[in-house]
Amino acid sequence: MFFKDHQPPHFHAEYAGEEEVIEIQTGRVLEGKLPRRAHKMAMEWWEEHRDELLEMWNENDRNRKLPPLD
Repeated sequence: MFFKDHQPPHFHAEYAGEEEVIEIQTGRVLEGKLPRRAHKMAMEWWEEHRDELLEMWNENDRNRKLPPLD
């Protein structure tokens, strides 16, 4: 997730030089393509952290510094 990024709320998943941009609310891939295994891992991570990601996005909109998310 990048500070002051464009709508809709999304995060960037990267693997081996490839990238997907994934919508936080739905898990829909907005741009890019990861290898199948990496995409699956990104989606599992998204399911675990969806609420935190939305909270971080909303904090970002209020111009606050984003904390790291493990």
